[in-house]
Order: sequence, then structure tokens, then C-alpha cells
Amino acid sequence: MLSNFPARGQGKVFLLNNVEFATAQLWVREDMGIKSWADLKGKKISTTAGTTAHVFLDTALRANNIDPAKDIELVNQGMPTAVTSFISGAVPAVALWVPFNITVRQKVPGAKMLVDASAYFPKAAIVGGWAARSDYYEKNREVCARLVRGWAASNDDLMKNSAEILPVIQKNNYPQVPLGDLQEQFKASRYYSSAEWRKLYADGTATRWQQQVTDFFVRFGNIANPVPASTYFDAKLYMDTVKG
Repeated sequence: MLSNFPARGQGKVFLLNNVEFATAQLWVREDMGIKSWADLKGKKISTTAGTTAHVFLDTALRANNIDPAKDIELVNQGMPTAVTSFISGAVPAVALWVPFNITVRQKVPGAKMLVDASAYFPKAAIVGGWAARSDYYEKNREVCARLVRGWAASNDDLMKNSAEILPVIQKNNYPQVPLGDLQEQFKASRYYSSAEWRKLYADGTATRWQQQVTDFFVRFGNIANPVPASTYFDAKLYMDTVKG
């Protein structure tokens, strides 16, 4: 997760790429008695702790008056195992990320998606992007600026021509991932043009999104003495490199 190491004082975030808008999803089995939020109390929910799915699950439960620490039993498993547990009926609910939802739909036709992360946007917004070791970043800002310029051009091209570009990306870089899975992931994320990102940097939105994730990890107990996003995120390099 992008904010993890920078919030520990181990790097600088300098470029954001996407928002995991609806990539995290909560699936339940009605055949195991889960039809509403109230039915989740006292039940097991499988997910991978410390991931985007966990951040989403924590937000969703709290929004529906369920205490993640007291009202449910969190089963921490790697995502393939978590999904297998759900499919086998070992747990009645799973918080997953796309494209594992495809497997669930195929294997458990009666499964129901209770909610996805878009319902809690922007509170559950999780950004992907680029970070560098602090020492490298300070000594190689021009290298990072060149990366930003190259990213801006390719990002805007992808925004305009995703239908043509995604098959090329899949073929050349992710041949082991079915094209349908890659397209599902793309649809579940939110992307912005380089000019739109510039506005999100400028008005502080990008910083707030990263701070939300840092706050979760502080609450979850994974980060002691965290560095705030206003310190580990350097918006200036992008603002100086990409003109509106």
C-alpha cells in the first residue's frame, strides 16, 4: 500500500496513479444466513489484514454500526485462501478485491455483493502511485521529474484510448492475467487526467486521501510515531513538472 513505508519515515510519495474506487468488495452467503448488515454480527469475515480490502472493510463496518474489534471475527488469510474459505463455506463473508470477485461469481452463484468501496468514497479512498527512498529522492529529483513527465503523457493516452491500450498492456506485460480480469480491475479503479490530478494535488485532496490510510494503520496498530502525509507526500514536484 502506497502510504505504508513513507508513513514509517522510509520514503517520499511524489506521484499518484489511481484511486481504488470500487476494487474492494464485501461478499456474503445468504445460504449461510447473511442477508443484511445486522446478520454479520458475531460472524467470521475473511480478508487479508493490512490491505486495501481491510481498510474498506473497517470503514464499511463502522458506517453500519458494527464494531470491527468486537462485533465480528476477522479471519486473516492471504486473499486466494480467503476466497477459497468463502467458496467452501468455511466463512459466510469475505472482503476481497477485484478480480477475485469473478471467481466468487463463478463458484458461488448465490453469493451476494453487499457493498463495494465506492459507497464510502472518498472516506475509503485508497490511492496507488509512486514512492522513492528518501535519500534517493533528495539526490535524484530530476530523474523523478522525468518519470512524472513520461507518466503524464502515457496516463492521458490511456484515459483517452483505454479500449485499444488495455489489450496491448495485457499482452506485453501481464500475459498470465486474463484480459477480462485486467479490464475488470481497470473499471473498478478511478483514473484522472494529469490536469485533474494537478487540481487534486493543489487543493489538498490528494494529501487527505493518503492521510486517511495512514490513520487506519495507526488505529490498527501497525505504525508507531507515523509521519503525516503532509510531510511524506511531496506535491511540489508534480506541480512544477505538470502545468495545468
